[in-house]
Amino acid sequence: MFLLINVKIQQLEPLGDFMEKADKWYIDTLTYPQLLKRNAKMFPQKTAQWWKDEKGEYKLSFSELMENIKSISSCLIEHGFEKGDRAAVMAKTSPNWALSDYGIMSAGGVSVSVYPGLSKSELLYILEDSGSKIIFTDDYSNIEKIKNIKENLINLKKVIFFGDLKDKSDPFIENFDDFIKNGKKFYEKNPEEFEKRSDSVTLNDNMMIVYTSGTTGQPKGVVHTHFSFNAACKRDLSMIPVLKEDDVFLSFLPLAHTYEKECGHGIAMYGGCTIAYSSPKTLVEDFSFFSPTIFMSVPRIYERIYIQMKEKSSGSKIKNYILSKGIDTAVKAIEKSADEYGFINMSEDSHIMENLSGSLKIKYKIFDKLLYSKVRKLMGGRLRFAFSASGSLSKELCEAFLSMGIRIYEGYGSTETMNTVNLNRPEKILPGSVGPLCEGVEGKISEDGEWLVKGNNLFKEYWNKPELTKEAFTKDGFYKTGDIVEVLKDGYIRIKDRKKGLIVLDTGKNIYSAKIESLFALRRYIDTAAAFGTDKKFVTAVIVPDFDAIIKKMKSKKIDIKEEDFVFEDEICIEAPSYFMEDSYFKRLIEKDVHKVNARLEHYEQIKKYIVSNKRFTEKTGELTPTLKIKKNIVFEKFKNKIEVLYS
Repeated sequence: MFLLINVKIQQLEPLGDFMEKADKWYIDTLTYPQLLKRNAKMFPQKTAQWWKDEKGEYKLSFSELMENIKSISSCLIEHGFEKGDRAAVMAKTSPNWALSDYGIMSAGGVSVSVYPGLSKSELLYILEDSGSKIIFTDDYSNIEKIKNIKENLINLKKVIFFGDLKDKSDPFIENFDDFIKNGKKFYEKNPEEFEKRSDSVTLNDNMMIVYTSGTTGQPKGVVHTHFSFNAACKRDLSMIPVLKEDDVFLSFLPLAHTYEKECGHGIAMYGGCTIAYSSPKTLVEDFSFFSPTIFMSVPRIYERIYIQMKEKSSGSKIKNYILSKGIDTAVKAIEKSADEYGFINMSEDSHIMENLSGSLKIKYKIFDKLLYSKVRKLMGGRLRFAFSASGSLSKELCEAFLSMGIRIYEGYGSTETMNTVNLNRPEKILPGSVGPLCEGVEGKISEDGEWLVKGNNLFKEYWNKPELTKEAFTKDGFYKTGDIVEVLKDGYIRIKDRKKGLIVLDTGKNIYSAKIESLFALRRYIDTAAAFGTDKKFVTAVIVPDFDAIIKKMKSKKIDIKEEDFVFEDEICIEAPSYFMEDSYFKRLIEKDVHKVNARLEHYEQIKKYIVSNKRFTEKTGELTPTLKIKKNIVFEKFKNKIEVLYS
């Protein structure tokens, strides 16, 4: 029994008008090799990739990109790589990641995405399951992992290393630059081999296998074809504003995930736009360097940007006054801009000040000059719009950015749906929601509240798992997302929680853990929280402090801090000494933040007891996915005994 959500895009009239006027020449039905060839022909001198490192700044044109792709594909062919074979990429997001990916697909192969931080056993499982013949990587530690499991991998023939090899004597490992040079020689002698292979790729051919991050259970290889990827790109391009000639996409999320791979790189490629490469570590300085116009992000990054903005804007009494009154004015301005249902027009031809009058308009102008414009400058000064997905963006945080003129369009999707199935519209944003259905996507809600979707963008299968593939769909072909949703005005959707994230107390009360955890997003001294309580009398949580913020606060209070006793990684504190966890001032800061969250919850939802971890959750230690979502099962296992004590 299902409740069909009858959402028609035509309800959103401004989008229809917009689409009629839009010159979206780039929306086309193409395989990825066809797309790459089209861009090389249309924009030979335009910058395709832009990046910098400690040695300098680099740019690669679309024609140079194509020459590298020809070489990579040709070298793969020379090594006996057949159409349909799999090759893996295990590296941080970079131009070389994309080049390898394009080279594999242009050789008629299937690109296998591997997160660089995976353990040896996880890597073995993915390479063995996919049957990958070649793997590209950028880290010596990953080369060691591969060498240690090599004897168990009958298909793996070669490792291609992006860096400078210290030892070139091992034929199993080849330098990326040498690989390209060898491929270039092969192409010059046999150009027809590349052309024949790349032209043989059809829309129905497998394009990629993306292994799920495994928040629950063993990773599954999600198979997408050129058809489903193309359908996803056409879907997104039809929903967003027109891409412009000078648009620059900033890429820093993992390319091993479909979010950056399709919404970032795929969309940029269809629009013939420049992709600039960054990382979470250098993100703030790269905003200034590249001045991007569009980027994809996850809620955690927006939280960090917002907190950093508040830190930079505070200090003296005058700065604190400007920050306090500026935020207060921004909140009032966004409330005034919203209609009776909370919808806000954030299209590019609109401005929040259009809805203001009197003293509020004057205040907004003042604080725009003193505060909001500085935040926009912090994000490069040219930002047209940004997207948020892979987790719920809190309503307050979304409104905070919108109120300062930073357009964030929140959407929803998964690896299996090749991302977006719901998306807020530029001219009709509802903070706290993921928007209505996208064009070409159907949706309905099952009796237990699960969101079910159907469309050409859905995955083909789970690799080597026919039974799991069958279980993922309803009898009438709808994909089971596993998320519980709520329908709002005009068919807009709010994600309430994962089905597996629902806490059912022994009293029978149902509690959405995501609701509790999201309220910690803007708390100053708590980085993360994981809530538990199924079959128990009350909710408990594992709290992860923001040690850096606490250390800074305690220093300002002249409290002695021995920083040498803390563990730092990339200038971020990831572990505090045990004696610090017993400090009374530290405990009060945590307690106040928990109290503020509880004040916004129903009595039965409130966190009655909690554990404070002395270590941050990280991808490396296993508690976070590469897209920064909490692996609740891992957290529970690590703190199981301590959680049980809370109930004793």
